Parts: sequence; C-alpha cells; structure tokens
Amino acid sequence: MWVGTRRAMAMMALLMGSAGSTATPGSFAYSIDPAQARVQAKVGFFGLGSKTAHFPRLEGRVALSDRDAKAVTLDVRIDAQALEAGDSLTRSRLRGPDFFDVERYPRVTFHGSTMTRTGPHSAQVTGTITARGVARPAALAVDFSRDFTAMTGREPVHIAATTRIDRRDFGMTAYPLIVGRQVTIAIDADLLPVGG
Repeated sequence: MWVGTRRAMAMMALLMGSAGSTATPGSFAYSIDPAQARVQAKVGFFGLGSKTAHFPRLEGRVALSDRDAKAVTLDVRIDAQALEAGDSLTRSRLRGPDFFDVERYPRVTFHGSTMTRTGPHSAQVTGTITARGVARPAALAVDFSRDFTAMTGREPVHIAATTRIDRRDFGMTAYPLIVGRQVTIAIDADLLPVGG
C-alpha cells in the first residue's frame, strides 16, 4: 500500500509540474483595451491629397518573452463594419464591394509570430494580414512605451504600430487613377496585463 501511495504522489507531482510549465516564466500577456485603441488607414487621393478611414473597434492580445527576443504573439482583430470616413459617400464606398466588402468580410486581422527588436523599445513584427478573405505577409513596425528590459507584465503598455500594404493584393482594384495603391495602416492601442 505504501508503494502504491508513493507512486501516486510521484505521479501527482509530475502532473503538477507539467501543468505549471504551460505558464512560461518570463512570458508577459496583454490584451488590447478596446476603449483606448484605434486604427486608421490612409491612401493617396488624386495624387495630391489623401483619404483616411478610421476603425474605432478592435480587439486583440499580445504575448512577449524576456527570454526569447524573437518570441511574440500579436493578434489584432479589426471590425471593418464599423469603418468611418470623412463623409458618407466615402464611407459607403469603402465599406462596399469595391473595397473592404464588409458584408462578406466583416473583419480585418493581423497575426504576428516573429519579432526582431530594432531598439530598446521598438521592434518589427512579421506575420500575416487578412482582408477580404485574402492573407498576405506583412511586417509591423512597433514602438512600445516601455523598454523591453523594464517590462514586468504587471503594468499597462502603449503601442504604436505601422505597416504599408498594396491594396491590389487584397482585390481592392477599383478607381486606379483616383485612389493610390499603397495604404498606410497605423495602430494605436493601450495593452492591459492579463493575469500576473
């Protein structure tokens, strides 16, 4: 009976150790604060000015590691149906089938899985952006409000991220002589610590 008890205790200790290993020490998890987050997309217009679309609704999460500088999980989900623009005509066109086609594709997403640090609190995050059901490689230039070495995972962090895409890669080919090809996307968000 004592042998069986010792085996059971050993098995329990092994299981507890395995369960604990899922929360890797030095990993910091954050969620995007929807109340303090926004996205804008800017594109050239008639080669002289620009038009800007605003996406006030988004959610997502970020996970970093202080042990592996390249380890990152960055997921951003943008509500394309909430798209706003300077006037009702522009808003209607951008939401329509020529551009974001929000009835069929209500979300734009970015998933980043590799990070290259470019400074004490800046990095390039590479991953995939998906819009209109089309996924393409993309890289975000991200600035963090805190140095990586100062992060503890217990305090809020602000990020400002930018990337540039060619709208034609996502099937947005309308008005080629009026609307520019290159779209600059900017994400501005507060990150709230999860757990910890």
